[in-house]
Amino acid sequence: MPGTERSGREPAGSKRADVVRNQRKLLDAAAEVFVTSGVDAPVREVAAKAGVGMGTLYRHFPTRVDLVEAVFRHQVEECAAAGPRLLAEADSPVAALRRWIDLFVDFLVTKHGLANTLQPDSSSFIALHTYFLDRLLPAADELLGAAVDAGEVRSGVQPYELMRGIGNLCIAADDDSRYDPRRLIDLLLRGIEAPAEPRPRGPQRP
Repeated sequence: MPGTERSGREPAGSKRADVVRNQRKLLDAAAEVFVTSGVDAPVREVAAKAGVGMGTLYRHFPTRVDLVEAVFRHQVEECAAAGPRLLAEADSPVAALRRWIDLFVDFLVTKHGLANTLQPDSSSFIALHTYFLDRLLPAADELLGAAVDAGEVRSGVQPYELMRGIGNLCIAADDDSRYDPRRLIDLLLRGIEAPAEPRPRGPQRP
């Protein structure tokens, strides 16, 4: 039968596709579990959400640290790739920037849990932080630049300042149910948006 070896085994390409598919399912499932239950959630919860067995999870990620690091890098890549796509899809650059920041905030929820698994002064943590900046600063810079060029955002806003400010606003989100960082982030974004030009008034009545 075409596409099947005489031994009855699946072709190597099919197996590789299954490996990639299972890894992607595990990363997506782990990201959701970490957001709702934290990085200390039982890994069996991740496997169950992904619809795979524990053996499959451990083949891909032998330790919890391996899984957390992989989720971190996976989400960084998703966030970085979203920038150009949102610019192409959104009605305006500032709308694309706002949608990207929503994704960035979702990502930060998982990122804050990373320090609970890795020592902040460890080489792994430092390498991941460098990777985070290298991949996401260009995306933020592109989105900000497009919004400034369109006259929708004030000039002079630096991408690192914006990302750092949003990150600081998100820090306390897990500690106080009364605190909503997204409301303050909305106020921050309103503050950097360029004021709308006043409409010309019509002729005054005598």
